[in-house]
Amino acid sequence: MTRPLTLHPDRLFPSDPGQRDIARRLYAEVASLPIISPHGHTDPSWFAGNAPFGNAAELLLHPDHYLFRMLYSQGISLDALGIGNPGADPRESWRLFARNYHLFRGTPSRMWMDWVFADAFGFDVQFSGETSDLYYDRITEALATDAFRPRALFDRFGIEVIATTESPLDTLGHHAAIRAANASGEWSGRVITAYRPDPVVDPEFGGFRDNLARFSELSGEDAFSYAGYLAAHRNRRACFEAMGATSTDHGHPTAATADLSDAEAEALFARVTGPAVSPADAELFRAHMLTVMAGMSLDDGLVMQIHPGAFRNHNAWLFEHYGRDKGADIPTGTDYVHALRPLLGRYGNEAGLTVILFTLDETSYARELAPLAGHYPALKLGPAWWFHDSPEGMRRFRSQTTETAGFYNTVGFNDDTRAFLSIPARHDVARRIDCGFLAGLVAEHRMAEWEAAELAIDLSYNLAKAAYKL
Repeated sequence: MTRPLTLHPDRLFPSDPGQRDIARRLYAEVASLPIISPHGHTDPSWFAGNAPFGNAAELLLHPDHYLFRMLYSQGISLDALGIGNPGADPRESWRLFARNYHLFRGTPSRMWMDWVFADAFGFDVQFSGETSDLYYDRITEALATDAFRPRALFDRFGIEVIATTESPLDTLGHHAAIRAANASGEWSGRVITAYRPDPVVDPEFGGFRDNLARFSELSGEDAFSYAGYLAAHRNRRACFEAMGATSTDHGHPTAATADLSDAEAEALFARVTGPAVSPADAELFRAHMLTVMAGMSLDDGLVMQIHPGAFRNHNAWLFEHYGRDKGADIPTGTDYVHALRPLLGRYGNEAGLTVILFTLDETSYARELAPLAGHYPALKLGPAWWFHDSPEGMRRFRSQTTETAGFYNTVGFNDDTRAFLSIPARHDVARRIDCGFLAGLVAEHRMAEWEAAELAIDLSYNLAKAAYKL
């Protein structure tokens, strides 16, 4: 039996009628604002080549680890879903997804996907095993049209700017092609990069020494000497800036920072570039490099993002067979007060530096992160992220951080996704939740409605644009 698919206009708004009316009015102020997407993982080759997407599974299922991690948790093999298995029939993978769509009830993925199905593709019946082929055929046919090419979707979604994320080992050729298209007048979309140095900063990253060799080749510096290694970072950061980068991004296991002397740093570098690296030295080197990167950001103006607290590739078997980013990263508890003190002791009072902190440890919001951001000029709080990029996660973030850090020590919203078509859906969820939160403050007479309307615009657009220098 097929059921109708509808997007309720009041979804995610407060259930109280008075607050819901306020939320509606606030949302009307922000619903059509352009999208600022300052941190994400979409593929720049999409916008460089503007080739059509292949089929429904290739576009909507395969890049989205939120989807296949849930399916995997229910015993569904990644091979059958076409993950790391190019021989899989994409229609059969899609049917498998459709038959198990009920697993996503109540999850953010369900909201995002229903938005994509209804708004982007115009479906009015629910996605299910019964409608799987209807969905697959209509989506795949649409993707063959010019209206669904990457650049057309970028423009249709009202994206003002999107930042992808590349490592220092990337040649940035796709970004060069995008800038050439901009310069020729072929396309006006703004796609920029961000500097993610983890492969050459983390001694425990796979192929670290090979990565340093490639780092040397691309930068023209000897990245096996400490002085040359630092020069290589400066060189590559400048190349990223030339391709529009306004930020760096650091996905360390912890938030640990250190401030070593030059002699200590050189001795440590010699150890971590040797044939065997101890876990303690690897952690100390990552910690020291966060402080070094903060200093470089103070020099070149790149905004620094720190994304700690994920136990990467927790499922060793899955990592061995399918590689990174397959849904097996798990949040861990994270200390910020003691861990960040070396970096903040050196640079925390610099108003010219912006360090945006993210967390997967919600227990740190009120206890650590909000008080830190509510004091240090260099610090801002990133939005609820990854596992907490959800209605309840966003509400918890606002309720636990606002009283201490306020709104203006936060940076609005970023979608942090590989799933291109979910970007407008994710921003819509964030705007609705923020309008609902603000409606509660207005209803309690803690804020005038005109102030809430200004704040709604700031949270949806202005704060991200300002924080990321866009």
